[in-house]
Amino acid sequence: MKVAILAGGVGTRLVEETEVKPKPMVEIGGQPILWHIMMHYAHYGFKRFVIALGYRGEVIKKYMVDYCPVHSNLTVNLRTGEVKIHDGVKPDWVVELVDTGIPTFTGGRIKRLARYLGNETFMLTWGDGVSDVNLHELLTFHRSHGKLATLTAVRPPARFGHLDLRGDRVREFSEKSQTREGWINGAFFVLEPGIFDYIDGDDSQWEREPLERLAHDGQLMAYHHTSFWQCMDTLRDKRLLENLWQSGNPPWKIWK
Repeated sequence: MKVAILAGGVGTRLVEETEVKPKPMVEIGGQPILWHIMMHYAHYGFKRFVIALGYRGEVIKKYMVDYCPVHSNLTVNLRTGEVKIHDGVKPDWVVELVDTGIPTFTGGRIKRLARYLGNETFMLTWGDGVSDVNLHELLTFHRSHGKLATLTAVRPPARFGHLDLRGDRVREFSEKSQTREGWINGAFFVLEPGIFDYIDGDDSQWEREPLERLAHDGQLMAYHHTSFWQCMDTLRDKRLLENLWQSGNPPWKIWK
């Protein structure tokens, strides 16, 4: 099963960091938050990634191309240019890097990944949030209800969109500023190919009409996650995550 990660946003609220790199490349503990997210999925055996690039996508491309050489010992033949990698890090991941355009909205980015994801169930998340969600339990829940889409519902501080739930079914989805306590969209989706029919094109924002229509049609379900979840929208969020990492026991680090 493939994992789609949206990594094309500008990250305007982290401008101190994102003037020279995309938000998923902002580092926590010396590694991009994108790496933390991928390590989470790989821990559960999901190691085939499709990453939607946009703003400064070349930074992510270079990071992926250089990852093994940078984290390994090398033998370099300066005459021939041959480089041998040995005694280092070689994750058994396959990463597809897809340029989805700088101005493309989130729904448009997802639709542009359709041919790379194939006609099968896939996972989706944003490139700026970490969690300790159990991905096996999330997938089991998704398969149990037979609907097109599952999102992970979380309870962070009240400053995000609101979910109106009836049991596990999402009755109404609203990404407006949250003014009451409740469950909100924490991403970490499991999706069926049928969701592409709900996305019109590049100007479609996934968090608006597609999810609203899926909820209206009874095709959007919520997996309730009551443990750790944190996005990185602001410099304050970054500092929080960095402090948690430096504590030696960051709650999202479930891998060894």
